[in-house]
Amino acid sequence: MGKTGYFTHRDCWKHDMGGGHPECPQRLDAIEDRLLLTGVGDALTHGEVPLATLPQITRAHTVAHLEHLQELTQRLIADVPAGGPGHAMLDPDTLLMRDTVQAARRAAGAAIAATDAVMAGELENAFCAVRPPGHHACREKAMGFCFLNNVAIAALHALDVHGLERVAVVDFDVHHGNGTEDILANDPRVLMVGIFQHPFYPYSDTEHPAANMLNLPVPAYTKGMDVRELIEMMWMPRLEEFRPQMIFVSAGFDAHRDDEMGQLNMNENDFAWITARVRDVARRHAQGRIVSLLEGGYNLDALARCVELHLRELADL
Repeated sequence: MGKTGYFTHRDCWKHDMGGGHPECPQRLDAIEDRLLLTGVGDALTHGEVPLATLPQITRAHTVAHLEHLQELTQRLIADVPAGGPGHAMLDPDTLLMRDTVQAARRAAGAAIAATDAVMAGELENAFCAVRPPGHHACREKAMGFCFLNNVAIAALHALDVHGLERVAVVDFDVHHGNGTEDILANDPRVLMVGIFQHPFYPYSDTEHPAANMLNLPVPAYTKGMDVRELIEMMWMPRLEEFRPQMIFVSAGFDAHRDDEMGQLNMNENDFAWITARVRDVARRHAQGRIVSLLEGGYNLDALARCVELHLRELADL
């Protein structure tokens, strides 16, 4: 049995916002194909993925938020036979379909299951190949392709259910994880470190973050070596000082230079380097415990290569 877990579920393919939308089911196909082609998938332990429950979700979100998503879903189910549009538009880029809430609950359930397996010592670390992504989902609203905040749900589960005192969230998506910050800001049990293109969607306030938030906004066309230097200078001392007992990763790969969703000049080796540095911290302070969750990454070939190297670092391959 491998020490690195891999969590996914076919429900995550069912959320489909239509042809041409970058956050598409083919993202997961590209990852699965790459892991099969390279043999990396054979080295992973595949875990069961439940649906996240209401108590698990409402650690991070209001009951009203989840009820709103469920009410929209029921309306869609009722409207489709009558020739309705088949979707509800939550923002210009974010469409809720009949299968969206099921997929989102499954993605959050993967985060919970991975956390439980790592905390039980069954796995050292885990990666969740899930969608929809989560890090833009705020406590009370969906936005930016995201409906439920998987990483925040998992982090709060580790704190509240498993009794950890300190967890870290690492976010290297090209977009600021504003939803995760909205949910976890000012919680002294959490340190969140992020690096992202700025100014850029979601145009979050980066001027006065909470004391437990370390934001590193960088301009368009920043190179991978510059990102590495900033992480070494800024993230690493804070993580070492905080001594997290578990690390959660919002693993967005849309800062890759081939990804048209952003304008940063990173490559797959940069993401592998970040993964290795995070793993160093986890080994020193957290018994190696990491749960990584897929966020962005929309160039299918680049995404697949990045996830392969991310998993190679997690699994020591």
